[in-house]
Order: sequence, then structure tokens, then C-alpha cells
Amino acid sequence: MVNADCHQWISQCGSNHLRPSSARTGCGRSSRAARDCPALTPPDDRPTRVCSPEHRQVHHFRLFGFRRKQMDQRGEQEEVTGMVCQEDDLKDGQMKEVTVEDKKVLLVRTQGQYSAVGSQCSHYNAPLIKGTLVGDRVRCPFHGACFNVKTGDIEEYPGLDCLPSYKVKVKDGKVYVTINKNFLKVTKRVKEMCSMAPDIKHTILLIGGGPAALVCAETLRQNCYQGQIIMITKDNLPPFDKPKLSKAMNVDSSSILLRPSEFFQQYGIDVWTQKEVVSVNTDDKKVKLSDGTLQNYDQLLISTGCRARPLSCPGSDLKGVKLLQSYEDAKEIHNSSLGQKAVVIGSSFIGMEVASYLSDKAASVAMVGSGRYPFERSLGPEIGKMSMQMLEEKNIKFYMNDRVTEIKGENGKVKAVVLKSGTVLEADVVIAGIGVIPNSDFMAGCKLEVDSQKAVIIDKFMRTNIPDVFSAGDVTSFPLAIRGDLRVNIGHWQMSQAQGRVAALNMLKKPTKFESVPFFWTVLAGKSIRYTGYGEGYTEIIFKGKVEERKFLAFYIKDDKVVAAASLMFDPAVAHVAELMTAGQILTKTQAQADDLSWLQM
Repeated sequence: MVNADCHQWISQCGSNHLRPSSARTGCGRSSRAARDCPALTPPDDRPTRVCSPEHRQVHHFRLFGFRRKQMDQRGEQEEVTGMVCQEDDLKDGQMKEVTVEDKKVLLVRTQGQYSAVGSQCSHYNAPLIKGTLVGDRVRCPFHGACFNVKTGDIEEYPGLDCLPSYKVKVKDGKVYVTINKNFLKVTKRVKEMCSMAPDIKHTILLIGGGPAALVCAETLRQNCYQGQIIMITKDNLPPFDKPKLSKAMNVDSSSILLRPSEFFQQYGIDVWTQKEVVSVNTDDKKVKLSDGTLQNYDQLLISTGCRARPLSCPGSDLKGVKLLQSYEDAKEIHNSSLGQKAVVIGSSFIGMEVASYLSDKAASVAMVGSGRYPFERSLGPEIGKMSMQMLEEKNIKFYMNDRVTEIKGENGKVKAVVLKSGTVLEADVVIAGIGVIPNSDFMAGCKLEVDSQKAVIIDKFMRTNIPDVFSAGDVTSFPLAIRGDLRVNIGHWQMSQAQGRVAALNMLKKPTKFESVPFFWTVLAGKSIRYTGYGEGYTEIIFKGKVEERKFLAFYIKDDKVVAAASLMFDPAVAHVAELMTAGQILTKTQAQADDLSWLQM
């Protein structure tokens, strides 16, 4: 149990959040009660303040970038109220987009009660009314983010922020929604977080600046961790939206930052860019940087992701041979391809997206792939063939069942790509997308367990085999709950974010298992293919709709069960499959074969 002094400290911690950021000195006061409270004791018994779950309710949510507005002389904030529907307009499990003062609101009825939240997903502003509602949460139809419809809290990724929630009142058979006028234009909110307290001598070090590290840092602060957080990344930018790089390669850097620099300053998160960890001493709990400096840690997160696999053929070192790994790489590929002959090697998701992007910018685009069709192994030959046809219509030429044997150059620059078949492709720029390698080499000096592909082996709690060392994101090999704890390595943005959250909670002694369902998307020629689950080893595909008409839903079957689903122009089917999988429901081959798709909320 939490003692009385700890109750008092937590109460002060909550009220402190209501002050302007300039007045904050940290989350609460320095107190031996906080240090003595079992609920607040960190893994190494140092005095880190961590609020217990039963006291999370004292922490309020704040709209990032907005100061609390001054109340008027009557002590009331100005609000607007709109009558949005009749009480019996919606049944349980239904939702409706309504309007209050030109503000779109998602109105939901569950368990006989109405609630109202923001209408747009906090990720890319997709309309949630087109999503799927299961229980008390709505899932975005486009990219799979989930939100609690009563609180607006984000419960599954991608995205970082929660939805605003609004007051709902039912009176005389009518439903009213009330919104503070100051927030009529606000579409998202950041969960309340504490900042660092200088007297707390405890450091959590995050190696890597991607989605796992960022969500880990934010989750720590959301749960009242007041020790030092240091994020080390070799990127030139702080955490940014990396999936956009292959889809919009000329994007401005400021538009893809996941958080502004002020955010990290406000919450006491140190972000060290252009720095690389070269070794780790897990006995002394120190990391060594490329500049020779050492940094101590108490707990460590390895979230270094993967690097693009380089070509190994002769000529791969010529000028004009590119890999897509960073923001700078994307800009360079864009600039060097304008009006030039581009050859993309590898018909993976990255390769296909890059080819699609360059189709109207380069003079010509050729794609070289080792299989019959792109995506054949992951999505099947039917969808692979369709994807190839979509890009062929953009004048991209495919050279499949082939591979590169040599890249020829002139004066040190690319001039041609030679294929095993004997075909020679003229080229000014070559972009390779032939897979990735986990970035775990810097851990070679310690006893960290990795698999045959060098992915860091972790358990359901994101723990490695070394105490106080956690790992999350693309660099990991982990047990996937929906496939009976099959050990996998999945490079999805959403999975990395979810693992970052789970790692943070377990660092704080809040035992939490990783149980997220994979969800990803790819964009080709302006069309999005969505996918959920894990289809490795599938033996059959059942289609609804027609692939050749580019409107379909595909169920991937293994052992008479649906293990994955993919779709094009069939929303919100994949989102609903993801929700059912998340709830632990077994989807059968019989269900997939049935003509009635009402179970998918279609």
C-alpha cells in the first residue's frame, strides 16, 4: 500500500502539472516518503519517483502548445454547446460524426452511454468515422491507431498524441456536446508529463532516435519518472517520421519532426544528435561514444533499428549508388534522380515506394527483382502482379527473376547496370533496397544474446538477457502473441512504438507484456495497401472482391485460421480484423469463406 505521505506527494505532483511550464520545478517535491514508498521504488532502489497505477488519475492531460486560458470574472470558461442528435439515434456500438460550431466531433454510444472525442486520428488526420469501433475504442481505418472513446487516450500506434474529449449531456431525449471555445481548432493533445528533477540521480539511456526511443521517453515522463533521460542518435535530426522518406523524398525536415525542440526541453529529455555509441560495458554500466566520451546509465534501451543492406557486386562503390537510410539520403536520391535514368534494385516495400515516387521525376525508372512479382512472398502472387501492373502504368519497367551482377561506371560514376540475364540497363543513379541488417554490432563486446541475423533477443517484457538492458524496435527478435509466441523480427513503425511503451513500463517495474498486432501500409501510385497480422507460412489466400479491379480483401490462411489480412479500397476491413485479433478472437477459414461480411462492420 502507498503510505499517507506518498499520497500527499502524489497530490502535489498532480497540482504542479496545472501550473505554466515556466513555473514548474519538476513533478512534485523531493520527499523521503516518495523514496520510501514501494510503489515509487525503481529497479535499482534509487530514489526515482514513479506514480503507482492507482494514482495515475491525479495526473491531468494538457494540450501541448496551449496555455490554460484565463477565466472570466465569473470564474467560468466560455463554452459552446450544441444539440447533436436524439437520444435514440444511436444504438450501442454505433458512432456518428456530428458538428458543434463547425467543429467535427466523433459521437459514440457504448454500454448505454454517449461520449464524444475528436473526429480525426492524431497520426495523419484520417476521419475516424470511417474506422472500426470495438468496445470502448475506435481504430483508424488507414494506419491502425486506436483511441479510447471515453477519454480520447491513444491505446495503439502509430501516432503519439491523444484525442481531445468533450462533455456530453443527455436531457429530455436530446444529446448535447459542450466544447471549450479556446479548443475548437485543436485536433490532438499530449498526455500530461512531468519533467526531470535535478536531485534524482538516476539515468535511463536510450540508444537510437527512432519511434521506440521516443515513445519510451514519453511513457517514462507520463508515468512520473523524474530521472535523467538521454537519447543518443547518429541522425542529424531528432526523432522524425521516417516512413515518409520513401513516399515523399523531397519533404522538408521541419515537417517530419515528431516533436519540436521545445518539447524535449520542456520535459527534460536530452537528445544528442550526430553521436554514435560504439561499445557498451554492461558490468560498469557505461557506453562509449565515437568521440571517445563515456556516459553512465542505470537502465539502457537498445533501439538502434536496422541499416540498409549494401550491394556487394562489383561497382557498388561507384558514385551514384544510393541507399535510403536517412533524411539526407532521401533528399540526395530525389535531387540526383531528377531527369535522370534511375534503376531500383530490390522489389521490396522500400524499393517499390521509391520507384513509385520517382516515376514522374526521373527520365526513366527500371526495377530489378529476384522473384516473379514484387511482394510475392509476403502478399502473394496475385497482389504482387497487381502492384507491378500499377507501376508499369507509371512507365516503370520491371526486370524480374533477375539480379545484378555488376555496376559499370565511367570516371568513377555509374553508367550501367548489368543483370545475370545479360540485360544491360543504362543508369545515372542506382538505389538499392535489398533488405536490412540489425544495428547490434556495437554490443559485440558484451554478452548480449542475438539471433543468427544479429537481431537482439528479447522476451515479452522487452528484457534482454542482461539485467537493466532492454531493447525495442526493428533491432529486436521477439515472441509474437498472435502466432503463439513465434519468434519474429518485424520492421513496422507501429510495432516499434508499442515496444517502446512496453519497455518503459517494465523499466518502471510495471509488468506489461507486449501483445500488439502488426499493422502496416504501403503507398503505390497514390493507392494504399493495408495489412495486419503475420502471414509467414500461410498456405492459402481467400479473396473478397477482385484483385484485378483493385478493390479487394485478402485473408491469409494457415491451419484453417486467418493469420493475416490485406486490402485495397476495402476499408475498414483490415482495421476490424486487427481489432478482433487484438481481442484474442480466432478468425476461421470458414468465416473468411462466408459471403456475409457483417462481422467486419462492412
